[in-house]
Formats: sequence, structure tokens, C-alpha cells
Amino acid sequence: MAITSANQLELLQTAEAVAREKMIDPGLVIEAMEESLARAAKSRYGAEMDIRVSIDRKTGRATFTRVRTVVEEELLENYQAEFTVEQAKQYMENPEVGQQYIEEVPPVEMGRIAAQSAKQVILQKVREAERDRQYEEFKDRAGTIINGLVKREEYGNVIVDIGRGEAVLRRNEKIGRESYRPNDRIRVYIKEVRREQRGPQIFLSRTAPEFMAELFKMEVPEIYDGIIEIKAVARDPGSRAKIAVISYDGSIDPVGACVGMRGSRVQAVVNELQGEKIDIIPWNEDQPTFLVNALQPAEVTKVVLDEEAGKIVVVVPDEQLSLAIGRRGQNVRLASQLTSLDIDIMTEEEESKRRQAEFEVRTKLFIDSLDLDEFFAQLLVSEGFTSLEEVAYVELDELLVIDGVDEATAGELQARARDVIEAENTRAMARARELGVEDSLVNFEGLTPQMIEALADDGVKTLEDFATCADWELAGGWTTVEGERVKDDGVLEKFDVDLAEAQNMVMTARIMLGWVDPEELLDEEAEVSEDDAEQVS
Repeated sequence: MAITSANQLELLQTAEAVAREKMIDPGLVIEAMEESLARAAKSRYGAEMDIRVSIDRKTGRATFTRVRTVVEEELLENYQAEFTVEQAKQYMENPEVGQQYIEEVPPVEMGRIAAQSAKQVILQKVREAERDRQYEEFKDRAGTIINGLVKREEYGNVIVDIGRGEAVLRRNEKIGRESYRPNDRIRVYIKEVRREQRGPQIFLSRTAPEFMAELFKMEVPEIYDGIIEIKAVARDPGSRAKIAVISYDGSIDPVGACVGMRGSRVQAVVNELQGEKIDIIPWNEDQPTFLVNALQPAEVTKVVLDEEAGKIVVVVPDEQLSLAIGRRGQNVRLASQLTSLDIDIMTEEEESKRRQAEFEVRTKLFIDSLDLDEFFAQLLVSEGFTSLEEVAYVELDELLVIDGVDEATAGELQARARDVIEAENTRAMARARELGVEDSLVNFEGLTPQMIEALADDGVKTLEDFATCADWELAGGWTTVEGERVKDDGVLEKFDVDLAEAQNMVMTARIMLGWVDPEELLDEEAEVSEDDAEQVS
């Protein structure tokens, strides 16, 4: 068909109708029509021609034009869409390279195949515009709650109508054994919005910790206004959850505000989460105090924190052990998620046995190494001495505070300890030499003979070997694997070398070898300091 005056306005009406139905810009529909008409014209005039179509936005009149570009003679390739300066002179005055000559051509008659092709182009463009519109609308709504209507269920996944599009609630994002029927209303959390080849994919969740936080924000005005902040959330979806809150207004109790009058606020969240029990806990900057709160309703006797390992030992009364652990470990697991710490729970009796075992090990060390009787060795341990190095190199006054120890006895103790350490150093160095350790590592400041022996056992025998080590390989560390923290043993960990010391030693070795320029290192540290200062300001 040709585009006659009778159907020129029909083009605009069609574009308006499609745009209204798909909720997109009518200009995008008209651009799709222009492209489809241009494609049809090329099939009539020749595919190598540069045919363009422009539809007037007011009258609907379609103008077909042929465009030819002036190019240098040696670059002329497409004779239908390009011409040289000489050729252009018969059409233009003073033509220059890069100029375009545009002439109007008669409209084309669109046959059945061309019309079908034009229709496909328009539909494709409309679909792309619709996808772009949907992505732009929802990409900034990730992290918020939305109400939807259940459309259908596919392989356990729920397809939800969220107004201007569809979203997916995967089966592992549903609470417990939730089931939905078509047309059920559902409240969900927009977890992620991704742009994919088949269009934007919107993924929903009802199990995400953020879903609970957003529900509380809706129910508790103080959270919405920023007076109360949710610091952490841990969930066992459909069963139990813990939420830590802090108030920035001393007159407002954060726990009471979240609970509400007669529990009305928290009950509204519980009902939405299918009866999930919620413990509301006051946040505290002091981790041990916060952990004591997080383990509620169990009572805690003592907390021992290992900040470097990110681990904590909690001591509870014997009768509180099952309550602290919870059913199937639920209470301690949620407390661990809330505090981001590994938690070991032991009873007072178990903790007493552990301390007794440590006491006996240290006592035996002093008996065997220093040739002391049991009573005297126990006195040393009771005063807090844990190693031969502490006895050998401590200030003499610290030994004199022990009952029955005078200067002569203290001096004898230190001499014996130093003799044992010296003998052990000699043995360790001899074995390290047997293993092939080179002088470059032996002479490195900061490594004891026992450390050098341990490194040699691990295959580190030269300064170059040492310089290639990572700090955690020396000091040890923790790695999270599938949500569980796993211990990485360090070669020098038993010598109480921490990550900062290990990093400093490795960097020193690299500077000695010329691998690192110390001036560049100082510049980097200065830049980091400036960035930190800017963030603080």
C-alpha cells in the first residue's frame, strides 16, 4: 500500500493508541514506523541506497528522502550512497567532503511482505521501548516493599503482577511452605532488578532480612523518621528472627517503640511473616555486651572475645545451656549472624575444666623445663606466667612479688629459663640449616630460630620465599565458606605473630629485595591518610 492523505492521520492515531496501551512515548512508536518504512523503501529502490523517512508529528505526512554523502575519491565505495566532489558539483555549489545531498523521492507501494516486515520492526521497537521503560521504573525501587497480585505458579516459583510488569518470587525466597492462588494479594521485597536479553528481570523475596527491616520501617514511625535505626537483622524465615535497634533520642526506648502499645507494632510484622517470632534487641557498641543481649532469653556468666579471630567464647550456667543454644542451634546461630562473630558456648563446668587443663599444661612446662617442684611451678602459673620467655625476660621485680622468691631465687629462675631457650634456639637453628635455610633468611631481623625452623618446614628457605608469602599465610586468618567461618592456620601463628606484624615483615623483605620502592609506599600511605581525613570531615 502507499501512504495516502487518507491514512496519514491514521498513522498518528495508531502511534498514539499503541503508546497509550504500552505506556511508552508516542515518539518512539513513530520512530519505529519511520524505520520500518525506510526498510520497505530500500527493498524497492535498492539496499545500498541511504533512504530515510520522516513522519510529520502534526499532519502524519511521510517524507521519503535519499541521502548521498561527499567523500574523497579514493574512499568511494558505495556508489548509491556516496559520490566524489566532482560528481557532487552537478547537484551542489562548492561541495566539500562530508557534506550531504538530500533529495526527496516518491513514496513506495508496500506489498504484503514489506508490510509484514514493517509490522515486525514496529512490534520489536515497541517491545524494546516497553522493556526500557519497565527497567527504568523498577531499577531504583530495588530495596523497597511492593504490593502485587499473584498471576500463576511455575515450578514452585510465583509470578507476581506488580502493575506495569511481572516479577518472580522464587521458591527459596518464600517463607516456609507458603502457597498462593491466582489473584491473591501479596506483599514482597524487591531484591534485585536485572537487565537481561529477554527483558528486565525483577526478583522478589519474603525471606530477606531487609524485608523485615522495611516492614518495621512501615510500622514504626520513629524508624521511618530516623530517630531509631535498625543496626542488624538475622532471620530463620518463618520460625524466628532477631533484630537489633538503637535510639538516637535518649527519651525514646528503641525496644518499646518497636514493640508498640500491647505489642501492636511487632504483631503486625509477625502476622505478615506467618507468625515468625521476633526478638527485639538493644544495640550496643561493646560487642560482648551486645552479644549478651543477642543471646536472650539465656543468661550469660562470662564473655571472652578474640577480636583478631572474630570469635567469642560465651560461658553460661549449666541449666541455661539448652536455652542459649536453642532448638537445633537456632538461638546461637541467629546471635552469631547478628553479631558477625563465631560463638562457642560452654557451661561454667566446661570452662572450669578448660582453665584447669591450661593450668596443668603450663605447670608441667615449668616443672620439666626449669626443674621446679609442682608447688613452685603452680605459683608461677597463678601469677600469670604462661611461657619461658616471660620468665626469662620479665623485670626482676615481677618475680619478687611471688611469695618466697628473693633476688637470688629470681636470678636463678631467669638463668635457667634463658639456658633452656638458648638450647632450644641452637637446636632449632641446626635443624633449619639441615633443611637448607639460607643466610638471607637467617639474618632477617624479627625472626627467631624457632620461627626460621617452622618456615623451613613449610618450604620457606630464602628471603625471596619469605617475601612472596601473604600475611595470612604467616599469621593465620579466617575465611567464610558457604556462610561458615573456616580457620586458616598460619606458619608463625603459634609464635603469636598477628596480621599487622606479618604484613610489616613481608613488606620489609620486599623492600630489601628491591621489589617495592619505599618512597612510593609512603606516597600511597599519604594518599590513604588524606582519603580517610576527607571521609571524617
